[in-house]
Amino acid sequence: MCRSIKTLRPPMTPEVTEDDIRAAALQYVRKVSGFRAPAAHNREVFDEAVDAVTAATRDLLGGLQVRGGRSAVGDGAP
Repeated sequence: MCRSIKTLRPPMTPEVTEDDIRAAALQYVRKVSGFRAPAAHNREVFDEAVDAVTAATRDLLGGLQVRGGRSAVGDGAP
């Protein structure tokens, strides 16, 4: 479990920003890869993984329904 990743859905986090989503994705990829900062020869695949996890997280949060009928990500998220 990545203990430094916070819950990104309401009511735990009322406003979720793209920076919040990307930070969580970065923490996840760091944990899974075992690298805080990858070597130059791993940078591209590391960055692609962060992008993929960011997109998957955005999709997940956008599709979740929380009590009150609103999605977890507001209309301002890309």
